[in-house]
Amino acid sequence: MSSKNRTPDPQRVAFLRSLPLEVKEIITGEEAEAFMFTEEIPESLYEKIKDYIKEEDRSG
Repeated sequence: MSSKNRTPDPQRVAFLRSLPLEVKEIITGEEAEAFMFTEEIPESLYEKIKDYIKEEDRSG
């Protein structure tokens, strides 16, 4: 999985950078890469960041 020819989602990069240090320390490189370069959030990463995600698409 090479990221040389891909561009990470700037909003996702900013989100990862905004997380508290104690959360960033437990996120693996593989989880971070998957989050920045794909639509799906790995379940293992979701469990670590779920308290920081704003669910904006929840309507009725």
